[in-house]
Amino acid sequence: MLVAEILKDKGDAVYAIGPDVSVAEACAELERKRVGALIVCDGDRVTGVFSERDVVRAIAREGQACLERPVSAVMSTDVVFTAPAETVGVLMERMTERRIRHLPVLSDGRLAGVISIGDVVKCQIAEVTYEAESLKTYIAAG
Repeated sequence: MLVAEILKDKGDAVYAIGPDVSVAEACAELERKRVGALIVCDGDRVTGVFSERDVVRAIAREGQACLERPVSAVMSTDVVFTAPAETVGVLMERMTERRIRHLPVLSDGRLAGVISIGDVVKCQIAEVTYEAESLKTYIAAG
């Protein structure tokens, strides 16, 4: 399955924040949107990804004081992207190697969506279930 197919099913909504938003405000946005990461954009340019992991690491380092800092001070800045034509297998490999859970999707240089590890797992489960059902049908048909 391709990234484009996953986005077709899940939609292309991207939850983004600016780099000057406080960590506390960004945490509230994570809760409001019920997501594990927000894309940090400065205008049309992706500058980072702010995730639950970033919050935990910042609190471990600085304590509660980190909540007043801007997201840009704690976000992950080494953003790894994917493209609509990439396969789920490629995504799984990239996410595993880099130990990341969210990949912004770029299409023609523009942010077109976000793929999470949950999306990838859901896709893999659907494919395995389809294969199993197909095999059952084939065997039952004799």
